[in-house]
Parts: sequence; structure tokens; C-alpha cells
Amino acid sequence: MPTYITLIRFTQKGVEAIREAPARLDAAKQTYAAVGAKLKAFYLVTGRYDAVAIAEAPDDEAMAKISLAIASKGNSRTETVRAFGEDEYRKIVKDLPEVKIR
Repeated sequence: MPTYITLIRFTQKGVEAIREAPARLDAAKQTYAAVGAKLKAFYLVTGRYDAVAIAEAPDDEAMAKISLAIASKGNSRTETVRAFGEDEYRKIVKDLPEVKIR
């Protein structure tokens, strides 16, 4: 399954209810499972973002459903990117087309 990395920022609402955040994380895991995805890792981080999630999902549509469902609760804002593992990276680079532009 494709891998996705989600960068998470808590909203003011999310910070005000931060003590309930572990229960929200448990609910998010159920949301992932409901569309055939899996939350592989979750990290609280320092810096520009508050947390990072690493997940596997069947496709972009499933990941979009997860993102929208969780965002609709108003506790966080996210940015999700598709991640390519080392094997995928090597295949992509190996199969690059020749560009014949000067």
C-alpha cells in the first residue's frame, strides 16, 4: 500500500482540549481502519508542526477521506504528502524518461 506522511498542527480548539487528544488519536486509528488504511506511527514533534503521522492507505482517495473526516472535527489542520520508500525511489529514478530538450 502507498505510504503517506501527515504534518499536523493543532487548532486553538484542539489545544484547549489537549487532554482528550489521546482519545482522539484512538478514534483516528479507527477512522483509518474504516477505509482499509493503517496508522503506522504517530509522533508528537517540536518546531513548526505539533505532530506527524505515518500511514499506509489503499490509494489517494482513501487518504483524502481520512483527512477530511478528521479535519471536520476542528481539532487540527493537516498537510499530507505521498511518500515513496527506497525501493520505489530506486525504480522511479531508474525508469526516468530521457528528456531531449536543450
